[in-house]
Amino acid sequence: VALVGYTNAGKSSLMRALTGSEVLVADRLFATLDTTVRALQPETRPRILISDTVGFIKKLPHDLVASFKSTLDEALEASLLLLVVDASDPTWRAQLEVTRGVLEEIGAGSVPHQLLFNKADRLDAATRAALLQSHPDAVVLSAHAPEDVTALRQRLIDYFEASMTEASLVIPYAKQAIVAQVYENARVVSESFDETGRTMVVRALPGAMARLTRLLG
Repeated sequence: VALVGYTNAGKSSLMRALTGSEVLVADRLFATLDTTVRALQPETRPRILISDTVGFIKKLPHDLVASFKSTLDEALEASLLLLVVDASDPTWRAQLEVTRGVLEEIGAGSVPHQLLFNKADRLDAATRAALLQSHPDAVVLSAHAPEDVTALRQRLIDYFEASMTEASLVIPYAKQAIVAQVYENARVVSESFDETGRTMVVRALPGAMARLTRLLG
């Protein structure tokens, strides 16, 4: 999951809240220049990785575009983009337009995304209601409100859970080394043992399930 958005939208604060990491949080342009990747906390199985990308800005100087694009590889590789918007900024619509434009420019326009209106603690009830009315699929939250962060964490888990498939893997006793990889890449529903080996009923994303199946021949 990659956090993307206009610079100073609160991405690093949200990153810290979701992962419990001490990432740099600064109220200035380009506070995050490299991409930071951390696991969602508390950890899930399989793990969900969160990356914090450089903040976007309108009319980025041409000589910086190439170096900035290299930090946005996480957005291209992501399964889901979280478009973070500072809802308290009067120019948020223009900033969101810039964000969408940059994503198109780097080829990430087709990556699934979820719109997040951050800094909701600075909004009155009427403004929050208006945001949800105009963007019913968006999430309105504050990175500093634990209940909002918890709800977003569950939303991320549910997103990936909906894409998971379930299968029964029979692992011969001669291939028990694979068990660790199963636990790393899938959620184990049940286990049983017989003379042929260990049978594990697991849930995993399709790509991970295909890799595990290949390992078992």
